[in-house]
Amino acid sequence: MRPPRFTILVDGECPLCRREADLLRRMDRGRGGLRIVDIAAPGFDPGTMGLTLPQVMARIHGVTEDGTIVEGVEVFRRAYDAVGWGWLLAPTGWPGLRWISDRLYRLFAAQRLRLTGRAGCAEGRCAPRAAAGDNRA
Repeated sequence: MRPPRFTILVDGECPLCRREADLLRRMDRGRGGLRIVDIAAPGFDPGTMGLTLPQVMARIHGVTEDGTIVEGVEVFRRAYDAVGWGWLLAPTGWPGLRWISDRLYRLFAAQRLRLTGRAGCAEGRCAPRAAAGDNRA
């Protein structure tokens, strides 16, 4: 099986991010064009990609087939392209619109944890997820 065209690093504890990842999985239809890595999963080590946890928590990152790290709206453009829906976000790469979409994403990313009810997670991982069968809230 051929390696994925693109890897996206997603905060699996973020409800909005999780929904986006689920949508991208459905759009990929099991073709393997996109690999989704949960940065909130136990054992995730951003250092393997030359990144730190504060960096991956601050904004979305992705990894191209050749290992190049991209971030921000470029990640979404490449992820949607990898699942065959690149045309949908292509306008965000056009001159003028690129500048606007990049700035809007940065504004959102700066407030993402607060907007998703996770303001206490700003300095790193949130509390670990409960294990299967664990009834803690």
